[in-house]
Amino acid sequence: MSNGRPRILVPGRMSQRVLDRLPKTFEPVFIAAADPELVTADLASSVSGIAVQGKIPAGFIDAFPKLEIIASFGVGYDGVDAGHAAKRGVAVTNTPDVLTDEVADTAIALLLNTVRRFPVAEQWLRQGRWVKDGAFALSPLTLRGRTVGLYGLGRIGLAIAKRLEAFGVSIAYHTRTPREGLAYTHYPTLKGMAEAVDTMIVIVPGTDSTRKTVNAEVLEALGPQGVLINVGRGTTVDEAALTDALQRGVIAAAGLDVFENEPHVPEALLVLPNTSLLPHVGSASQATRNAMADLVVDNLVAWFETGAALTPVPETPFKRKTA
Repeated sequence: MSNGRPRILVPGRMSQRVLDRLPKTFEPVFIAAADPELVTADLASSVSGIAVQGKIPAGFIDAFPKLEIIASFGVGYDGVDAGHAAKRGVAVTNTPDVLTDEVADTAIALLLNTVRRFPVAEQWLRQGRWVKDGAFALSPLTLRGRTVGLYGLGRIGLAIAKRLEAFGVSIAYHTRTPREGLAYTHYPTLKGMAEAVDTMIVIVPGTDSTRKTVNAEVLEALGPQGVLINVGRGTTVDEAALTDALQRGVIAAAGLDVFENEPHVPEALLVLPNTSLLPHVGSASQATRNAMADLVVDNLVAWFETGAALTPVPETPFKRKTA
């Protein structure tokens, strides 16, 4: 702590807006990555907060005996070992709500791009092929008459569902327990939902319990007219099984904003004509990213000034302990 200001560590990259705001209230310090080997004795003894855009493993948390809070940039915080933080009494925060609408908009856009092949049609025009070769081919798929199943129905899933209502499609969802007061059909198993729908939108966190749950069996159940959209985490989908399903016509098409090993996308997916691929831009507007950055800093300010974070994750509903 310098001049009474808490010392906040930023490991690796971080939103410039966070970096601009931190010095007004805190003493920011920086290292290249969340690697315990990079933690000096001075940092270990003085850091009381971490602002992160990426991963924080248990070993890194343990490098800071005076650590009180980890403010994570993003609604998904699977990269932060929140369970271990909870055992240490360290609060973890994320940035929910402020990106809900942006990601929901992206999901709908990606669905339309995948079904109607709009990006390919635009390239047809830009390459002069409309003049040279004539009209772009009719899209083999349409959103008309589809039944959409949402894998996950949290804040973003609900926002996607509300948008889908306007398209006149049938809506179903799979979660561990049904949500009260919804007209959408609930399916207790993912395979059961896949059998009942022809379009699946994945919007669950990337946890051990969701890892590769969209597998060959689920894709087979989705069927030959099936469309898969993933705006959650790349680890939820078995990419090898998805590639095989797309190649063999087990499902019709896929639209992906997230991948298992970002930023690396398998060549086999890149060359397929029935994929629409985006570089993880779900919340990537300046306005939304600014709001996320502000919430990172506001969580830190609230913690040290009022004793309670604004958006703590469920694992760490802590209040600050004062001497």
